[in-house]
Amino acid sequence: MTSLIVTALAGILFGLALAAPPGPMNAIIAEESVVRGWAAGFRAGLGAMLADAIFFVLTLAGVVAVIDRLSGLRPALYVAGGGLMLYFAVGAIDEARAATSFTDAAEAAASGFRKTFALSLTNPYQISFWLTVGVGLLEPGTLDVLAHAPAVGSALAGSLVVQTGSPALLVGFFAGIACWIVAYPAALVAAGRRVDAFAPIVAAGSAVVLVGFGVLFLAMGLDLV
Repeated sequence: MTSLIVTALAGILFGLALAAPPGPMNAIIAEESVVRGWAAGFRAGLGAMLADAIFFVLTLAGVVAVIDRLSGLRPALYVAGGGLMLYFAVGAIDEARAATSFTDAAEAAASGFRKTFALSLTNPYQISFWLTVGVGLLEPGTLDVLAHAPAVGSALAGSLVVQTGSPALLVGFFAGIACWIVAYPAALVAAGRRVDAFAPIVAAGSAVVLVGFGVLFLAMGLDLV
């Protein structure tokens, strides 16, 4: 029982480590949270989490590996993902111009779920994750959990190694992502209620992140063609 708990906790930490770093998904979650409230930010997070769940099922079925072998698909995904990011960046720029403070506008139309879901499905990095680390989660062996954390993985390598192939690790992994998409919008909303300028600043920052990743993805896709 103790080993199962430790494995589940390691999975939660792994999910948090992958979900937390800055990127286009968190940029959209942030924009939705400060402009439309916690529920909108949470739904945006659910879009990315649902895409991961779909990739998990496809990995189990072996479909993701087949997709990766299609030579023309990877550059197409980079171009499609980059184009979507630039398109969504235009909306974030409009939100930054229109937002004067946090409003918690529950009645406003929230499209964050569709945005993050579409971006996740066209994200070659997520496909690569499920082809490598994701497959490792399913098969018996070991996993250096924190070594795969973006930016700080090399510094944390070897500090937490767990057994893979356990349902507890997978449950913990998705629980960690769920914790992030609950807590992150809540923290942003709390800050937005205290500082009037927070919402437009976050919306503008989200636009900058989306433009940066959009240009990067387009460049990478065109380079692969």
